[in-house]
Amino acid sequence: MNIKAILLGSAAALAAVSGAQAADAIVAAAPEPAEYVRVCDAFGTGYFYIPGTETCLKISGYVRAQVDYSSLDGGRNWNAKTRGLVTFNAKNDSEIGTIGSTITVRAWQGGSTTGLNNAANDTNSVELDEAFITAGGFMVGSFYNYWDTGLSGETDALGSNRLNSIAYNYKSDTFFAGIAVDELNGLSGTDSSVSRTGSATGSVYNPSYNRDNSVGIEGQVGASFGPATVTLLGGYDFVAQEGAVRGIASIVAGPGTFSIAGVYSSGANAYYDASKWSVAAEYAAKITDKLTLTPGIQYFADTQVDARGSFGGRDITRAGLTVDYKIASGLTTKVSAQYQDKTATGASDVWTGFVRLQRSF
Repeated sequence: MNIKAILLGSAAALAAVSGAQAADAIVAAAPEPAEYVRVCDAFGTGYFYIPGTETCLKISGYVRAQVDYSSLDGGRNWNAKTRGLVTFNAKNDSEIGTIGSTITVRAWQGGSTTGLNNAANDTNSVELDEAFITAGGFMVGSFYNYWDTGLSGETDALGSNRLNSIAYNYKSDTFFAGIAVDELNGLSGTDSSVSRTGSATGSVYNPSYNRDNSVGIEGQVGASFGPATVTLLGGYDFVAQEGAVRGIASIVAGPGTFSIAGVYSSGANAYYDASKWSVAAEYAAKITDKLTLTPGIQYFADTQVDARGSFGGRDITRAGLTVDYKIASGLTTKVSAQYQDKTATGASDVWTGFVRLQRSF
């Protein structure tokens, strides 16, 4: 064997060894350990930790299919509509206490924006229902105000608003209280199912809320004493320079809960504009674990509004029955039938109601 062959063979051997070492140096990275969703029980059922954070998230909502009915002439007497709603609640502990945020989005398909009997087109829209932040008792954002909490049935009209507000709420085992400052921009008109804007002379109540002083303030106090709960609520509208007060009392009696409410308004305002004063009552009777029947009645005194926002004119009585039935876990149905002896425009003997199927999660 000559020297040339020896050199070529040595070079080949060195190349093979080098290649083998290079191949051995390439090691596949181990897969990242999977981080499974962990249950968060610090804030109640349904929460889970957002992976990689100490923030707990809860997703809930419903799909609702409904058919509305009205006996009034002038448009469709029935209309079908569907609503989908999703709520995202996020919470975490901090040095100032629990910090929370809520976003609720809802979408409509069908459902007239102006009622069955006005021949309006169906809507198909997505809207931000609520969005707010909570921290240490404070609440800021867009949300339904204290007036939205009425009786459990479908008969009463006791006021409701969804406003940009800042509020402070306190709650103990037996006592609760809250105060809120509201921006009232964009509000106008009156409760169209009951009150009537304008007088016999044709004057119209139409206050402008597109002003710097479009502010309102509201507050509530309440307490629970065993089977009874009492709530007193008031609000003042600085644009209309009018206010309203409302009281609700409920007590567990027999197989259900009896509730009574009264409201007084000094003049049409953002918090209550259906009538000068009103009283309502209902009894939510739990017939079985699945079936609840709620008859209710409400009387509205002085439901017409003149150009100054003062009440007068006709009185209205409304009575009806709400039936709630739990078909299965997460699936319920509701049927409402309501009679009203007069309407805002003076028509008499009107029946309204709906049939609803709802899947909640």
